Amino acid sequence: MTGHAAEADTLLESRALRSTGEGTRLPGHEQYLAPHTVVNAMKSFFDRMKTKGECSPRKPLPQIVWSWLGALVGIYAIGTCGPYVARWGGLDGAYVIGSFGAAAVLIYGAPMAEFSQPRNLLLGNVLSAIAGVTAAMLLPEKHQTALAGAIAVSSAVLFMHLTRSLHPPGGATALIAVIGGDAIRELGYLYAVFPVLLGSMILLVVALVVNNLSRHPARHYPTYWF
Repeated sequence: MTGHAAEADTLLESRALRSTGEGTRLPGHEQYLAPHTVVNAMKSFFDRMKTKGECSPRKPLPQIVWSWLGALVGIYAIGTCGPYVARWGGLDGAYVIGSFGAAAVLIYGAPMAEFSQPRNLLLGNVLSAIAGVTAAMLLPEKHQTALAGAIAVSSAVLFMHLTRSLHPPGGATALIAVIGGDAIRELGYLYAVFPVLLGSMILLVVALVVNNLSRHPARHYPTYWF
């Protein structure tokens, strides 16, 4: 009777563990994860990808026009002023880099966003440039480009988080320091000053003018400086 009772207790314990999703413990074996628990975990993971909101309505036409104007003037100003500064400083290289386009979308298209504020624009871009140049110097060989690029971008994200200056275009700023070609690499850490800091400052000056010309109460710039 004692043997039958022990088997019955083991069976009941096994069923109880299955019902709670904790798996089954057999004598002499480690506890394992029941298949349905894995399925539930996967279902919960993919449920997080389901729609939980909806696309925001289109901005009023005047706001769209101001965004267009800001991007137009900002990028044109960099392209126009860059060559003069380069000639004055005896430099040769790119004046307009890809991350400026992304920055223009933010500071003119979403001037109230945290990522668009002067602290993020200036500090985020400069720190990212330094991270990119450092990665390019430490891993200069062509076969190391993929690793250098990954280190540059991830380090830029890390430094921006630590300094509360997260600026998405900073990732591109860091990557350009690695893959931007000889003209960019020859600048070394000067890349963080020209074209990165200079271009960011030009975008900022244009943003201060264009974003505050609108009379819309929800459009002003900046929300904070530093």
